[in-house]
Amino acid sequence: MAVEEIHAEMVSSVWKVLVQPGALVAAGDTLVILESMKMEIPVLTERAGVVRELHVVEGEVLQEGDLIATVADA
Repeated sequence: MAVEEIHAEMVSSVWKVLVQPGALVAAGDTLVILESMKMEIPVLTERAGVVRELHVVEGEVLQEGDLIATVADA
């Protein structure tokens, strides 16, 4: 089973969580929206599958490299 781990690319805060664990997603779907320097940054999945784990909550501050979500083949 292939698994994609999605990490924060910069220091940011979690503005909006759009999926929950168990959700089916398509490649290119937005999982969460981050906010950094007053800009909204959508975080996308590169693969279709199931959100296995969601490691963030709205309002949380992330550091570069923090794990956001894990998506696995359906």
